Amino acid sequence: MKIKFFVLIPTFVGLSFVHAQQKQNYIVPNENLITENIAAIPSELASQVKKYSESRGATLAEIHPTRNDIIINTRFGSTSQLHLVSQPMGARKQITFFDEPVSGATYEPTKGEYLIYSKDIGGNEFGQLFKLDLKTLQSTLLTDGGKSQNGGVTWREDGKGFYYSSTKRNGGDRDIYYMDPNNPSSNKLILEVKGGGWGIHDISKDNKQLLVGEGISANESHLWSLDLETGKLTEITDRKSKSIVQTNAEYSNTADEIWYVTDRDNEFERLATLNLKTKKTTYHTSKIPWNVERYSLSEDKKTIVFITNEAGINKMYLMNTGDKSYSEVKNIPIGLIAGADFTKDNQSIFFVQSTAQSAADVYKLNLKSEKIEQWTSSELGEMQQSDMSTPKFIEWKSFDNLMISGFYYPASPKFTGKRPVLINIHGGPEGQSQASFLGSNNYYTNEMGVSLIFPNVRGSSGFGKTFLAKDNGFLREDSVKDIGALLDWIALQPDLDKDKIMIMGGSYGGYMSLATAYHYADKLKCSVDVVGISNFNTFLKNTEEYRRDLRRVEYGDEREEKMAAFFEKMAPLNNTDKIKKPMFIIQGKNDPRVPVTEAIQMRDKLKAQGNTVWYLEAKDEGHGFKKKANIDYQRLAVIRFMQEYLLK
Repeated sequence: MKIKFFVLIPTFVGLSFVHAQQKQNYIVPNENLITENIAAIPSELASQVKKYSESRGATLAEIHPTRNDIIINTRFGSTSQLHLVSQPMGARKQITFFDEPVSGATYEPTKGEYLIYSKDIGGNEFGQLFKLDLKTLQSTLLTDGGKSQNGGVTWREDGKGFYYSSTKRNGGDRDIYYMDPNNPSSNKLILEVKGGGWGIHDISKDNKQLLVGEGISANESHLWSLDLETGKLTEITDRKSKSIVQTNAEYSNTADEIWYVTDRDNEFERLATLNLKTKKTTYHTSKIPWNVERYSLSEDKKTIVFITNEAGINKMYLMNTGDKSYSEVKNIPIGLIAGADFTKDNQSIFFVQSTAQSAADVYKLNLKSEKIEQWTSSELGEMQQSDMSTPKFIEWKSFDNLMISGFYYPASPKFTGKRPVLINIHGGPEGQSQASFLGSNNYYTNEMGVSLIFPNVRGSSGFGKTFLAKDNGFLREDSVKDIGALLDWIALQPDLDKDKIMIMGGSYGGYMSLATAYHYADKLKCSVDVVGISNFNTFLKNTEEYRRDLRRVEYGDEREEKMAAFFEKMAPLNNTDKIKKPMFIIQGKNDPRVPVTEAIQMRDKLKAQGNTVWYLEAKDEGHGFKKKANIDYQRLAVIRFMQEYLLK
């Protein structure tokens, strides 16, 4: 099938085959982008979209151990880098300058004279650890620099060295190592494990014990204690217990007691204490029927800040660890909260907050005065509040009467009549769509008149462990039916156009886009698959070894004959004959999670059948695009795709 009504840019890498006049009038992909069949993108469109594409956010990376300084992650150039902020609304002094994004940082804990940070290459997620001298801003590579994942830095209390996890031994098992960063040759293996889900939670005050977690799946995890003198690993929770989350452990200020988060004996994950001798668990947040997503103990361990996820909205609570009483911090705008951590003097909490009309920024809560002080103010480009859509919580009944929910961002009221719909499905599959800031997606609602729906199909987190497990194994396609029920719901809405619906999703959401494209071909106009799974058999064969067993627990084990047969039957790759509408496939070449082969095999089969298929691949990206030039081109290409196949 030939594509009509627009100029095509031929398949190319970089600037080849584009004559001078075309360069002046159309956007040309950079040298790292491979494009096929993508319609010409007028420069005028890029100018229109720019109003929405220049916003940025800031997240908290670390608090200085002795000074009133913080390290934040934010982007001023192409990628997110580390910046130093020394006062409220103060200058953001950039301290790393790389083409690749920097993820996370931790201060040496006694004087804070240097940082340890992580950085990968081209989105391959093989994060390497570096030491950053804050006086010279020179970085020193500490790990092997090769194909291993390194992270989870946990310092000794005296700052003489740190423990971390790494897959360097065999690429699949996440062992625990120790290193003095001032002497990288001191690196040594501390604990050899089996599996890719291991990580360090905490270290005891006397530097003799580590709390270690073993993740089996989104539904199951276990806790262990590692004696650093003897190397003995001791079970804390019952390793034989199944389908129970037991994670985020920290030592209490009470002897033989730890804090942790668990869904034992409950639908939701509660904050609890566990006596290490008696093994008795005491639950402390049972009155809140939602997950405790994260928590942090103050330095003196007398106060806890914890964050809940209540139907896609975050709330912050403070708890007295003595009597376990707690109360909500009230003067925070409705939205999302992340990264709450105490200052070393126990007097304040730095946290990250965003709303539907503001990007993520860092704030400081004074515990005595209860005053909240804004520390960063991230620019929104030219966007105004009037340009932004506000989310509405929606629910619909699925095929088996299970209630499914999501967030609906209506098109601007300046558009009349029934509005086209973009359904955007999250990844995971245990991710969750929340009432978040739309950022550049406000272009869809405010300039294109397209309404957005972000569904939380079964298997999403945040709605209890039963809901979380409802898509596992042979139940996989039940989550696809939840989208089918959403399509029926849309058909009943007076302000939505059931004949103009596009599905888009990334990672597992990409699989959902491909699956709905063949299950509901007659109800969709087009689909966009971003780093999606086209066949679970080939996906599990080719995904990186350190995550393969973790994914088998969720999706099923392709080595079992019945499961492999099920995967073949439901694979979008094997149902392309049912896909009738245009498809846009987007992929990072270095993706370690969903390999590029998943995209290529889907693209090639659709092309061979004569389907309309656009393709975009970035040679310097992995599981989703992170570099601004690539992100900008992807956004423009998706808009052109929507113009041609959703709106016409």
